[in-house]
Amino acid sequence: MQIALTKKLADAMGVKPPSSYEDENPLFSWTANWTKVWDNHRTEDMIVLVNNATRFTVAIYQVKRKDLRNVAEMMRTAISNTLLSMNINPELVGEYLRLAGGVEFTQNRNRQAAAWITKAGLECAFYVGREYNGIEKMFSDTVGASANYHPVNCSGNVNEGFVPYRAMINALSELTGKQAYKYRAFELLVTLDLEVYQAVRRIIVPADMEFARLHKVLQSVFGWENYHLYDFTIFGSNKHKPVARLVPFEDALEYDADAILMAGHTLSEYFPEHKHMIYTYDMGDNWEHEIRLVRVIEEHDKESPYLMEASGQTPPEDVGGIGGFVNFREIMMNPNHPEYMEMKEWAKFWTTELGDWKSRPRVIRD
Repeated sequence: MQIALTKKLADAMGVKPPSSYEDENPLFSWTANWTKVWDNHRTEDMIVLVNNATRFTVAIYQVKRKDLRNVAEMMRTAISNTLLSMNINPELVGEYLRLAGGVEFTQNRNRQAAAWITKAGLECAFYVGREYNGIEKMFSDTVGASANYHPVNCSGNVNEGFVPYRAMINALSELTGKQAYKYRAFELLVTLDLEVYQAVRRIIVPADMEFARLHKVLQSVFGWENYHLYDFTIFGSNKHKPVARLVPFEDALEYDADAILMAGHTLSEYFPEHKHMIYTYDMGDNWEHEIRLVRVIEEHDKESPYLMEASGQTPPEDVGGIGGFVNFREIMMNPNHPEYMEMKEWAKFWTTELGDWKSRPRVIRD
């Protein structure tokens, strides 16, 4: 595997690598840079790699100067982890790394690759800025995954544009002869009872999905804005006595000594042993989404998380719980109501019915 270093990264590593080998298969060739996410930090804190054949992005955050001693292994691991985080067949990923061989550093002299990695670095920095607050203990080598869903190469001929993750999957499948997806998945039925009707979403998710990501998926398919606190409560045969309650932040543990911090915990720890949980969003309005396990798919061969079907519009944020929503909906369904215009202005683009696009089956980009 050939990794061409920018001058900044090479200088930080204290190496003077040779020029790139022109006969290297571009699928086994990457360009790497060391860049800064936070303006108030005194030094760079993220390594970004871009594949020269597919423009697939891998990013590692936080990387300190002392970590550069093990950067070769760190890069290989990050490439593997990023592909696996997108549910790519582990056999395919392993075969790619075997065929790519060990890391050989070279010097980047390709201006086009330099432009690619600058753009990828900005996208990854925006993602980190949205997701994290710059805390020192945070580390992730999969923060580049989201950048791979954005089309690239669109500035010239529109027909030359492509999406990096699709290009990478197709290239790896052709290289190895292995199927792109092969993993255990759950089909879930999620129901939000609003008294006057139910908002229902049927989804497929990876069995090893972490609860923090499931939260993002549910926010996406129900159209919530992620303004409020949330938790997950798992139930066994006794619907009145929970098996576990998972919370996202340490502060919540002060109020519930039995709660579990959800970081690192996955759905498969509780499903299919238990088949029922409640996702509560906004402890004030108290939106309780019932999640039921419909089936286990042992070898799912398609991309996920995936929305299979959806029905029922979600209430707007901060409407005042079920009682407030019932009253709000009655007003919105009557243009002659004296409060209609005021409510319409407050609700902005909210509609009484779920739009066609929101109910259409699709891959969920959480």
